[in-house]
Amino acid sequence: MDAVFVLVVTAVRAMLSFSMIGERAVSEALPLEWSLPMRQSVPRHVAIIMDGNRRWARARGRSVRDGHAEGLERALDVLRWCRDLPVECVTLFAFASANWSRESGEVRDLMRLAMRAVRRFTPRAVEEKVQLTFLGRRDRLPRALQDLMAVAERRTATGSRRLRIAIDYSSQHAIAAALADAAPTPSPEAVQQHLTARLGSVDLLIRTGGERRLSNFLLWECANAELFFSDRLWPEFDGDSWQESLAWYASRDRRFGR
Repeated sequence: MDAVFVLVVTAVRAMLSFSMIGERAVSEALPLEWSLPMRQSVPRHVAIIMDGNRRWARARGRSVRDGHAEGLERALDVLRWCRDLPVECVTLFAFASANWSRESGEVRDLMRLAMRAVRRFTPRAVEEKVQLTFLGRRDRLPRALQDLMAVAERRTATGSRRLRIAIDYSSQHAIAAALADAAPTPSPEAVQQHLTARLGSVDLLIRTGGERRLSNFLLWECANAELFFSDRLWPEFDGDSWQESLAWYASRDRRFGR
């Protein structure tokens, strides 16, 4: 039987099993229901563009602040979804450098939410042995947020898996910095080492909200990534959506030019 067909059949069985399980946590369901070939097809590095918080809130007559707060809950779910899977790194796009152009009130709320997020992520990361790190510029962030980020990185430094949160992040800026560090003889290998270190490139990029673009996020690291675009707004992206993205990834034939 064709190997790709086997993977697709396995994915369908996994999703059917999940629907029968109901409210059980995805982290409990996947290792029990996925066959060995499916587990071996799980991406090592997943990146997520968490888009759609504002549209989700406005469609329900709620404040933008509420939308971002609900989006934080989904971000916390990612830790749970990955707990028993061989995903080594997740990178979340929390705040783009371009987002400074939003209304000052929304930016202020986002900075407060970022502080709340770091406070909530840190103890969970310690408990689950996840190394928490941050990408992007820090000099423009509130001092209190910078301090929380530094404490989080120290407390989780020995984690065996990694969760990276991009705040005030621009991939173009990151690439320019990598080129500068690699001077006077920059090479693709040197830039790759600067940007990804031991993490490796992104295997699967997920973007919610219906848009089909990278929005200046991990442009170098996503050179060979599989791109999964979901029409669901980020607060709607649940365990079923997560399973769907992994099943889709497992069905891909990644040839890398071969």
